[in-house]
Amino acid sequence: MRAILSTRESPYVRLGEAPDPTPAPDEALVEVRAMSVNRGEVRRLEALPEGSLTGWDVAGVVRQAAADGSGPPAGARVVGVGGSLAKASAWAELAPVATDRLGTLPDAVSFAAASTLPVAGLTAYHALGLGGLLVERRVLVTGAAGGVGRFAVQLAAGSGAHVTAVARDAERAEGLAELGAEEIVHELEPEGERFDLILESVGGPSLAAALKRVAPGGTVVTFGDSSGEPVSFGARDFYRSTGATLYAFLIFAELDRLGTGSADLERMARLIAAGKLDPGISVEASWSEAGPVLEALLERRVQGKAVLLVD
Repeated sequence: MRAILSTRESPYVRLGEAPDPTPAPDEALVEVRAMSVNRGEVRRLEALPEGSLTGWDVAGVVRQAAADGSGPPAGARVVGVGGSLAKASAWAELAPVATDRLGTLPDAVSFAAASTLPVAGLTAYHALGLGGLLVERRVLVTGAAGGVGRFAVQLAAGSGAHVTAVARDAERAEGLAELGAEEIVHELEPEGERFDLILESVGGPSLAAALKRVAPGGTVVTFGDSSGEPVSFGARDFYRSTGATLYAFLIFAELDRLGTGSADLERMARLIAAGKLDPGISVEASWSEAGPVLEALLERRVQGKAVLLVD
């Protein structure tokens, strides 16, 4: 089969040939039609052995149903998480996908739109869930211009929260107000109003400020470290927010813990079908153009999601 494989030189990918996968009994074999790309996948490419297969987000059609009888039948239109953090396999013509992380799609949802849901969509959905009932709660999202951030702004606003979005400049922040952000700032300062729930993906001084800005009983969910900077904060400032929690979030661990991946993907796909959730695709290209797309993602020239189509 054809696949996007890692290389040792920039842009660290090439389109080549890989062996057809052999699915486990609880995995369906999916003919991939679209894949969205995430910074986490791209940042690890340089360290992978030559010719490695990676990728998490997959949308397509079931070629072979799971041998154990679970999951959707052959011919079903699906979206899923292809592999785990350590073993990813979605950037190919065929991908084995565990049926507990595979959801069926409404006909109204394109493969491109669906492919944005597995990592970015589910991260936003479950990270917000850690804040409990969000009606009238104050929610702040850092990195709001990215794929997870744009989903989080929409889902929080749709749940009745007062949403503040953090994006580094006006260009990156474009469209966030329309998605439901009541306030947009370009940096999270250490002083200011407190928030009941903070979704934090920048790290460094941004995470330090979040720990100071969380309300008593509130939660800071850290799910990224795009700055790569160390975090230095005053413990006294944090424990004065009595009962506040810092939660280390990794979507793969959450899927293992909750076991609701299929239902959650289908729920979010229905929101897209109903026009209540914008997948936020700003780049859509053939997978033969993967190199330039991945470079644009790393250089933060992509607002929202980038999707590659198998052709």
